[in-house]
Amino acid sequence: MNRKLIVPIVASVLSVFAGVALLAAGYFIGVHRAASTRPMPAMAATAASGDKVDPQAGRKVLYWHDPMVPNQHFDKPGKSPFMDMQLQPVYADDGGGSTGIRINPGLQQDLGIRYATVHRRETSEGFDAIGTTQFDESQADVVQSRVNGYIDHLYASAPMQRIAKGAPVASLFAPDWLAPQEEYLSLKRGGMDDALLQASRARMRAMSIPEGVIASLDRTGRAQTHIVLSSPESGVVSELNVRDGAMVTPGQTLAKVAGLSKLWLIVEIPEALALEARPGMRVDATFSGDPTRHFTGRIREILPGISTTSRTLQARLEIDNGDGRLTPGMLMRAHVSGAKTVSRLLVPSEAVITTGKRSVVIVKNSDGRLQPATVTVGNDVGNETEVLGGLNDGDTVVASGQFLIDSEASLKSVLPRIEGASAPASAPVSGSGATGPMSDTAASTTTASGASAPTSASTAGAAPTYETTGKVEQVTPTGMTFSHQPIPALGWPAMTMSFNKPAPNAFADVKVGDTVHFVFKQSDDGYRLTKVEPAGGAK
Repeated sequence: MNRKLIVPIVASVLSVFAGVALLAAGYFIGVHRAASTRPMPAMAATAASGDKVDPQAGRKVLYWHDPMVPNQHFDKPGKSPFMDMQLQPVYADDGGGSTGIRINPGLQQDLGIRYATVHRRETSEGFDAIGTTQFDESQADVVQSRVNGYIDHLYASAPMQRIAKGAPVASLFAPDWLAPQEEYLSLKRGGMDDALLQASRARMRAMSIPEGVIASLDRTGRAQTHIVLSSPESGVVSELNVRDGAMVTPGQTLAKVAGLSKLWLIVEIPEALALEARPGMRVDATFSGDPTRHFTGRIREILPGISTTSRTLQARLEIDNGDGRLTPGMLMRAHVSGAKTVSRLLVPSEAVITTGKRSVVIVKNSDGRLQPATVTVGNDVGNETEVLGGLNDGDTVVASGQFLIDSEASLKSVLPRIEGASAPASAPVSGSGATGPMSDTAASTTTASGASAPTSASTAGAAPTYETTGKVEQVTPTGMTFSHQPIPALGWPAMTMSFNKPAPNAFADVKVGDTVHFVFKQSDDGYRLTKVEPAGGAK
């Protein structure tokens, strides 16, 4: 063929191919831009309804969070600001919202969970308080000297000594009594008239000489300089202010005798209930040593002033102690009842979890799920507690269970314990809905595959362990850093994080760059390693 003819044909063919290539490139660029700007169906549903939807799973998302910091919630997916990992979604149908958690019946029986119904009952207006017994000061008597003298003999040896009525307390020598008695005897021997004798008797009475001593002068004709002072009442020598040989003066108190037939009960009323206390309210008190015996009375008076140390208001009443079994200083439980009854919404006191900042009960929903409810509690009525808000009459609450044994457990640790223990044995445990670390009271041990295997009663109290494989990135005296594989049991994806070592010299043969199989568990200071071995030796 002629060379001049071939060259134009080849040029024409090349120009055609170049045009086709340019058209194809323009088509693909346009399609790519359209696809990148076109909204996905799931996201379009999000914009229309306002709900967050996972475009891959097509499930409603409540929020995104970092499983290592579960309390921090995010409105959209992205990289965690705390760890080198992506935020994980928490789905509404996983029980991450307000629908609570579900426990299978077998686990409920193992935990000994017992339910109670919130009910309304008419109770007397009143409250419980603590009281202590004290001497009744209105029954106290004093033994005093009415003359100058000396203690010749002291029969009461020490304070708080029991003493009977009429028993001797002290023998007093009174030298000032000798002269008026001798004068009276002289007048009587001299045959003086009755007027002088009466005047002498009046003088002796003015000097506090007892009538018995004056009568003894007429009977014996001998003067007496000693007198025995006796107890005016049965009780206890609460005060003893003299000793043998001590000099006494007129009006000086030698001893104080407190009776025991009646005692005062001082009720400590909390400051928050101070306005509810009124004189005349009935009090029923019991002693811990004999709770079957009840001591009753009515508040006689409210003592003024709030104690700055105990922040309580004191109310005083009188209780009978005819048998003498009570002594001052005894601690008693007192229930103060009002004159009228009020309707109260009550739950068992053991059902209320006090976290320090709020009070929480675990409510059983109609679908069987357990859900926490913050309540406002009032006064205790026996073994029940008044609920002022947060519950309704007829609600079912958890009254007892192993997860309520720790009375100081906060809600953040109670709920993950139940959720971790209630996962089915064949289903992985998702950590996306957890609100705190898993507890050591879980009734099953979770493996790295996410399966929950039942454990015996002896190991039910141990913390769950987790295992995975990873590459050692850093080794320090206190811990190790791994780039590890996902851990479905905790809801963790593949990421890089650090774990604590049990001791500085632990796992000394592990070097940076090794691929190892390691086991860890949660402790008070984070996640602690329990085993680190070469990946080839993992079972």
